[in-house]
Amino acid sequence: MTRLYTHADCLRHDPGAGHAEVPARLRAVLEALDHDRFAALDRVEAPLAEIEQLERVHAPDYIQRILGSEPDAGTFRLDEDTVMSPGSVAAARRAAGAVCAAVDAVLAGETSHAFCAVRPPGHHATPDRAMGFCLFNSIAVGAAHAMAVHRLKRVAIVDFDVHHGNGSQDIFAEDARVMYASSHQAPLYPGTGEEDQPCGGHIINATLPPRSGSQAFRELWEERLLPRLYSFKPQLVLVSAGFDGHRLDPLADLELESEDYAWITHRLLQLADAHARGRLVSALEGGYHLDALRAGVAAHVGELMA
Repeated sequence: MTRLYTHADCLRHDPGAGHAEVPARLRAVLEALDHDRFAALDRVEAPLAEIEQLERVHAPDYIQRILGSEPDAGTFRLDEDTVMSPGSVAAARRAAGAVCAAVDAVLAGETSHAFCAVRPPGHHATPDRAMGFCLFNSIAVGAAHAMAVHRLKRVAIVDFDVHHGNGSQDIFAEDARVMYASSHQAPLYPGTGEEDQPCGGHIINATLPPRSGSQAFRELWEERLLPRLYSFKPQLVLVSAGFDGHRLDPLADLELESEDYAWITHRLLQLADAHARGRLVSALEGGYHLDALRAGVAAHVGELMA
């Protein structure tokens, strides 16, 4: 069984006209999944993340700053890229709460796989900074929840978003219980994720130059990232699922196709089957061309349900 976590609150976060991370992104995802092919999805409303869950990865004063920065009307800009509106706090808490609830469900055996159709994205949020459209680092909150509540010793965060998840790396840079494995375009925002960074054996970055396509992407995963993940033997696989490496995406310069997202999902499911009793949770990160996003999510969730 595959479970879908989402919530209408995630549509209320609205950074405003001209911003790339718009409510239409989530609408496109939900439209893609509103098809007979996905009728068997077990659809569940995402809960609000508890403050205690957020505090496992974010500084308490940072959390309070975010909770207190939501405007009553209009928008409030945290930095050049990251904007809050009425409803942003609930959206961000639902996004993190979705991942925690999905972790609980797969570890309880209620479902094997889960996809969290949520926004805003999270993987750029550091312990004390919002950036790159991200407020709370949902996938990191889920990983910390898995270790604190379920006592897991080895959790993999796999990130195929076109941008490096600097926040996820920062949060677990000193915690070898979490392997962070990322493929991303370089050079590109946020300018982190160099392959030769001295981050320890549990942080693995692999970069793709602009105009890289399917072959380079698949070879990078097969030859460099997946072998390290198999050696780590994760008890749970968490996925930062960004679809902005697609050739149509306006914010990057890779040339992936929707079939590449089906392929990487299939390979990650094999990893989960080998070491994590099949347990895999993914959460939406990037993807800014609506047609490409629909196709990428459909390919990803289709594999989760296969």
